[in-house]
Amino acid sequence: MEVAYRELTLGIAALFNDPVTGRGGLPALDRLMHLGQYALGVPGMAVAELHSTGAGRVIAATGTADWALGRPVQPEVVAAVLRPGPATYRVELGAVDDEASDQITSLGSRWILLHRIDLDGRTPALLGAFMPDERPADPDQLAVMALLGATVGRLYSERAGLPVQHAGDDLADRELFIAVTSHELRTPVTVIKGYADTLRDHWGQLDDKARREAARVIGQRSDELARLVDRLLAASTDTAVGTLSPGPFDLVEALRHAAANLPSDLRRRFRLELPDRLPLAYGDRATIPNVLTELATNADKYSAREQAVVLTAGHDRRTVYFQVLDRGIGIAPEQVHQVFERFWQADSGDGRRYGGAGLGLYLVRKTIERQNGWVSLRPRDGGGTVAEVRLPRGDVKRDARASGEA
Repeated sequence: MEVAYRELTLGIAALFNDPVTGRGGLPALDRLMHLGQYALGVPGMAVAELHSTGAGRVIAATGTADWALGRPVQPEVVAAVLRPGPATYRVELGAVDDEASDQITSLGSRWILLHRIDLDGRTPALLGAFMPDERPADPDQLAVMALLGATVGRLYSERAGLPVQHAGDDLADRELFIAVTSHELRTPVTVIKGYADTLRDHWGQLDDKARREAARVIGQRSDELARLVDRLLAASTDTAVGTLSPGPFDLVEALRHAAANLPSDLRRRFRLELPDRLPLAYGDRATIPNVLTELATNADKYSAREQAVVLTAGHDRRTVYFQVLDRGIGIAPEQVHQVFERFWQADSGDGRRYGGAGLGLYLVRKTIERQNGWVSLRPRDGGGTVAEVRLPRGDVKRDARASGEA
């Protein structure tokens, strides 16, 4: 362990001298997780950032913990694992929710070595190492956790790209809402009016092909306008999505049906690589088409036309999931959580290259989290982006209810 600790120290020094990770944020956290996992000899590590509301979210994860990236941490779980005294301590899996406990156990861990990040009388984050056996942490492992925790604390104290999730400003949100909606509504309305005026004023001068093309564009832009209005109405409410009707459903069948009903321009570049069968998902099947449309539209917007957008799916012990993969411009690690905030845009101002109101991914996150699932984005190996949606397994939920555990 002495060698591993020395390598960890050198690795942290190199981290701060690197032009990318030296700026902090998620690139630095990801590097720290890999360094810490090696030094501790554990199967996985994660960082949960805590909010003023008492809840949290997993913002960095590696090894067997990568399934949890983007997963919300409920206030009762935060309250159960936070405790006074030494900053590094043991947390039994029973302190976290049943689904996470079962998943962690199935991946070969028995308990969590937790480090509480303390800063100015508050706790902005928790660092966790998933321990592979029942042996208590030895002094070397405690020293490694203390060093990792101090490094994360330094990033927060220097506000070096952390926190990654910022508290909203109501006034700024309202101003941004007006700016975004005026910009995004103007484009389809202008196009619709232009083509309608052309049909009205030049009907007799247009051939049948030109009339049909004008009608097609009016219909397409009207659909875009209707979707934008629906988004704006949904995002202006506290719930963000309507009433849900959760239950077990066949995710593969729902995805195939949703993909078949995508707009024609999306269908042409969409490639399905779905398994024949998956365990049942537990959620609201009716939301899958909207969720897939948002993710597919986002992938299409940021990808070259010749590149396919791929839909895949899979499962593990507690969840079923699907992924939308593109080979587009990719996403910077420091932006993977910001993209789920209302009105957030990768590029802003009048010179934006890409349209959109910054609401689609926000509504996806709200919709999926209301079904006890979660969504995450991450860079794709070789370039591009992976958008992943996870839902609880329907067969596991039924078993839990039958045994009185849920």
